[in-house]
Amino acid sequence: MIIKGARIIDPANGLDTLGDIVIRKGKIADIDTYGEMEKKEIRKQKITQENEEILDASGWIAAPGLIDVHVHFRDPGFTYKEEIHTGAAAAAAGGFTTVICMANTKPIIDQIETLQYVLEEGKKTPIWVLSCAAVSKNFKGKELTDMAALKAAGAVGFTDDGIPLKDGVLVKEAMQRAKELSVPISFHEEDPIFIKNNGIHHGIVAKQLGIYGSPALAENSLIARDCMIALDTGASVNIQHISSSYGVEMVRLAKKLGADIWAEATPHHFTLTEEAVLQYGTLAKMNPPLRTEADRLAIIEGLQDGTIAIIATDHAPHSKEEKAKPLTEAPSGIIGLETSLALGITNLVQKGYLTMTELIEKMSVNPAKLYHLEKGTLSIGADADLVLFAPEEEWEVSKFASKSCNSPFIGWKLTGKVKRTICKGTIVYSDKES
Repeated sequence: MIIKGARIIDPANGLDTLGDIVIRKGKIADIDTYGEMEKKEIRKQKITQENEEILDASGWIAAPGLIDVHVHFRDPGFTYKEEIHTGAAAAAAGGFTTVICMANTKPIIDQIETLQYVLEEGKKTPIWVLSCAAVSKNFKGKELTDMAALKAAGAVGFTDDGIPLKDGVLVKEAMQRAKELSVPISFHEEDPIFIKNNGIHHGIVAKQLGIYGSPALAENSLIARDCMIALDTGASVNIQHISSSYGVEMVRLAKKLGADIWAEATPHHFTLTEEAVLQYGTLAKMNPPLRTEADRLAIIEGLQDGTIAIIATDHAPHSKEEKAKPLTEAPSGIIGLETSLALGITNLVQKGYLTMTELIEKMSVNPAKLYHLEKGTLSIGADADLVLFAPEEEWEVSKFASKSCNSPFIGWKLTGKVKRTICKGTIVYSDKES
């Protein structure tokens, strides 16, 4: 396959130029960039192999396939919400070629057998499906899993995402183990001792609704603890779905002090505030919750200065019946794979907060770095994992490849349309077929 005439953006190699990308045997075989004179003239056709596909990408951006370090595919155990195959289809539709699944399945991924099931099912999809394993046995926060055995079986990291770890001694031991194994460890930072109604920020909207909600203190207290433990242990620590301004500031300080701290922000946290709950109800309920405009702007500032290195979706499918429950009873979470890139372009790039290169870096290069993946680049010889998208094309959010549709962005007009997703040298998504 030859992709012709694209604007090629490869942050890992400092590349932003017009050119052609040659794909052979599932790898990047060549990148031929256009000189100034060639931009003005009809370019000579590259010699092609017999029956080789030519893809005209004029007006599109070609970038490394996106990598999402935080998805819930609900398989095994909750496949009425999502399954590995539908989750992979949603990922491909959003431009993602690699995803990392969380461990809160049923059974929890705290045993080798469950991990192997996820990885083997993932191999049957057209993208790369990787998985974390649990930090604690059965998510109880009392005893560590056999992290060494789970890593040997294919776990790329560890997290009890969805459940905060309350025992600081156990957290330190887990970080030390992760450091020894050279894998990242990720934390869901919400101390339940301060929370009465999770999923809704303890602020003006919660007060208007007559509920207490989840204060930023619940998140900030655990972020502060874990930043300091990370500094002490030297572990590679990821603060998941950061949502508060003070949390961002603590990560900034910890990084300045020398901690190997990473943080991820979701598109919904840099796009929406607590006010969205009044308009979208349970579709705007998530953990941690949408907070204030000051918090939203602090997240954007963190993305700008590198405090927050990663954009992750926290793709969290739920059924219509579950989300139809009253606000305090419905589960938290929204789907995000198919709107993530466009929300980044619409709310970060178009508004001048990030360049397109910086956005792609946070959605491909940095996730690969955190998990030590040989991904996130268009280097010669690298896997031919790419996203091709029209950066200025407007589209309306209306349908999903995901099994679920719990999104507050339905009906929104966004800019930036995924046209093709290529994984292992094969087109795994085309907007012509969606």
